[in-house]
Amino acid sequence: QVQLVESGGGVVQPGESLRLSCAASGSRFSIYSIGWYRQAPGKQRELVAIIASGGTPNYGDSVKGRFTISRDNAKNTALLQMNSLKPEDTAVYYCKIVTWDSRVYWGQGTQVTVSS
Repeated sequence: QVQLVESGGGVVQPGESLRLSCAASGSRFSIYSIGWYRQAPGKQRELVAIIASGGTPNYGDSVKGRFTISRDNAKNTALLQMNSLKPEDTAVYYCKIVTWDSRVYWGQGTQVTVSS
């Protein structure tokens, strides 16, 4: 079993930055891809950013140029640097991993609120 723990959410004003962290722990797993998704009230969950092993990051259109995803394979962690935050970025952010043997795990989510 694999556990994901997200951290770094909070309340910020428009234009400010936040950095989210996702840490995976457990036994006998190897991460193929790690990604961040978000879900705002009344909306479907959407992709924010994803990075596969050895691949280049992919971003949702609404965050391109503002958000950056990175991963540390040795530590099984991922970061999401969010700059120039907008009120429409307000959502619960979830970390998701897919292992090389196709298991999927989600974190519990962390709230990001952008408000003046």
